[in-house]
Amino acid sequence: MKLGPYSLRNNVFVAPMAGVTDRPFRQLCKQLGAGYAVSEMAASNPRLWASEKTARRTNHDGEMEPKAVQIAGADPAMLADCARFNVDRGAQIIDINMGCPVKKVCNSWCGSALLQNEKLVGDIIDAVVGAVDVPVTLKFRTGWDRLNKNALTIAKMAQAGGIAMLTLHGRTRADGYRGEAEYDTIAAVKAAVSIPVVANGDITTPEKAQFVLAHTGADAVMIGRAAQGRPWIFREIEHFLRTGQHLTPPTVAEARRLMDEHLRAHYAFYGEYLGVRTARKHIGWYVQDLPGGESFRQRMNRIEDCEEQLAAVDTYFESLLPYGERLQYGHVDQKLAA
Repeated sequence: MKLGPYSLRNNVFVAPMAGVTDRPFRQLCKQLGAGYAVSEMAASNPRLWASEKTARRTNHDGEMEPKAVQIAGADPAMLADCARFNVDRGAQIIDINMGCPVKKVCNSWCGSALLQNEKLVGDIIDAVVGAVDVPVTLKFRTGWDRLNKNALTIAKMAQAGGIAMLTLHGRTRADGYRGEAEYDTIAAVKAAVSIPVVANGDITTPEKAQFVLAHTGADAVMIGRAAQGRPWIFREIEHFLRTGQHLTPPTVAEARRLMDEHLRAHYAFYGEYLGVRTARKHIGWYVQDLPGGESFRQRMNRIEDCEEQLAAVDTYFESLLPYGERLQYGHVDQKLAA
């Protein structure tokens, strides 16, 4: 599919996730088959642009194109300035966040809180689209709560305002991540607009991706939490959609190599002090549901040196080899936990 001037290599995308989809993780997901990825959200407040956190979130050095930055805020002029700032720094696509359900974001009238004020939504779309000459996309939810769903209205406004692509998480803000995603609402939005629509929410397997695409008519699927610790899910889904066949799980040796590459890129990106600490969550996701994974995670969380952390991960993967050449998820044997 195409997004503005860019031809995306497939229709399986990485969802922007705060504290997760930093540059090293996005790069890894793209390497493993993701057709498109969006950065963590960057605040529109100019006082924060010079902060180390914002600088990292908008760092795309060496990243595969297209380079997309998600921006968040509630002031149309600030968001327009933020879009220009990021385009000047190399962003090739700007994504507006109207989907985040987190309290501290919504309490500032950002993220999915914006869905309560349709006029403000329109003003933001007009301001951002008018501010830059790159494609502008929108990620949003089905509404504020189940009594106040306005996804169709927002989608039509977005198309009229020049938005190039819509990503719809099939839940309201009040739902958070509970319950089942509303694929019927995504289907209704797809039927109501002519711009590309991406389906997001509860897509955890190749079969689920196939079902969601067929049920909604969406142009693409976006994977979030299911990619945490399993970045190879993108090639698994892409392969299944293309061939109808399942890929075998990664070998222990490949997972070990990919994790080593990810961690080294992570340390280089964050520095040793922050890198070893922020890597813990990624390591925990990788070993979740693997033999002895929980015990290893607890021990690993006490390590405060990058090389020691890498060595511990290496030793852990060595311990998986007796279980077979390939990763064995959901194994209940706890012999390795000792």
